[in-house]
Amino acid sequence: MSFTNLIDLIKGQFGPSTVSQTATQLGESESGISKAISALLPAIIGGLVNSNARSELFTSVKEASSSGILSNLLDESNGNQSLITRILNLIFGSGDKLEAITTSVSEYSGISKDSTNSLMNVVAASTIGTVGRYVSENNLDAASFDSLLNEQKNNLSNLLPAGFSFAALGLGNWFGNVDAEPVNVIPEPAQKPVAEINPTIPVTEENATADTPKIDVTRSGQTHEIVSDGDSGGSIWKWLLPLLLLLLLGWFFWKQCNKKAEAVPVTTTDSAAVEVDSTNPAGDTVAVQRETMVVTLPSGKTLQAYKGGIEDQVVTFLKSDDYKKSTEEQLKDKWFNFDNINFEFGKAILTPESQAQLDNLKMILAEFPDAKIKIGAYTDKKGDDATNLKLSNDRANAIKSSLKSSQVKEAEGYGSKFAKVPAEASDKERESDRKTAIRFIK
Repeated sequence: MSFTNLIDLIKGQFGPSTVSQTATQLGESESGISKAISALLPAIIGGLVNSNARSELFTSVKEASSSGILSNLLDESNGNQSLITRILNLIFGSGDKLEAITTSVSEYSGISKDSTNSLMNVVAASTIGTVGRYVSENNLDAASFDSLLNEQKNNLSNLLPAGFSFAALGLGNWFGNVDAEPVNVIPEPAQKPVAEINPTIPVTEENATADTPKIDVTRSGQTHEIVSDGDSGGSIWKWLLPLLLLLLLGWFFWKQCNKKAEAVPVTTTDSAAVEVDSTNPAGDTVAVQRETMVVTLPSGKTLQAYKGGIEDQVVTFLKSDDYKKSTEEQLKDKWFNFDNINFEFGKAILTPESQAQLDNLKMILAEFPDAKIKIGAYTDKKGDDATNLKLSNDRANAIKSSLKSSQVKEAEGYGSKFAKVPAEASDKERESDRKTAIRFIK
């Protein structure tokens, strides 16, 4: 089995829309929620990997795969709370350890303890739901599940966010950050054994003589000779240590840059996240502004969405006279592209982060009960036409099934029929042809 990074699988659950909705629901800042999630995710993965209750975990994770836990992460009354509590107990054991973790994360992120506890349940639900789905889709047995968790051990040390550690809670060994030996100590030479030095009187720079070399005592109690400046070994370390420190700093900043890059959601190359100006009949694409905003519905309810995204466009359109006066013929050319709906590569399986936008659309349709929609799905020109047509049709119907609304009247896949970019163009260039969209019908 090839290496599977569990945390990468789970991160897809926490796109900016989910973070925004969670922050609004808990009354916290988005930055605080993001920091808390970045610390809670490795805590839960570390707990899974280091749990001694692997057999019980496997049973519970399989149960989570069929519980629908991923479809309503932010709903505290979803009926899965007992399952979440059971798995948290299997991971962290006593309540004291769980309490210490949430306290530490709360202080690190700047959000309240109550919000951290609620967020712990959300992250735990996301984790067990995603792992459960992976176990189910790959038909893993208990032994394969055990191997999957063991695979994560060498990767745990890279999961913690900068400036945060669980070492003070006694969990440092989970992440490989146990106390290390000093790096500026030279191993003692064989010709001068430590036994010759009086262990009761530490030799320092002040009382060292030519016959009693200076030594250093590490945290483990071992003694090492410190080479004097006049020795050739010391001269090597004079330039080698600064070089090592520079390399370490360079590695640290490189990791931070990578983390910042990972925090920005990237659309998968096999699905659409291209915004189309709804006032432009030609459907020319424009840059998506990934800035969140609050969209207010007629009832006064609000939802979090991307500024200029499909939610913003649709609500504005439904409130306008243009919609009220439009004929069926005029509506045929007015499509609104989803900007946060993605599918697994080459499949009609929606990715977890897509649920937030689908939930938003369901709320909008409920506010405009007379509105009826058709769903369309498209592919680029690469590949077999018949295969593309089937894939797009399956994807359109997958969205229809997920919405479960009587206001969704039709779903149709168009394959590459309306694709504009040549098949031999780069994947990035063909991205604009891969999309899913809706239009209103009368």
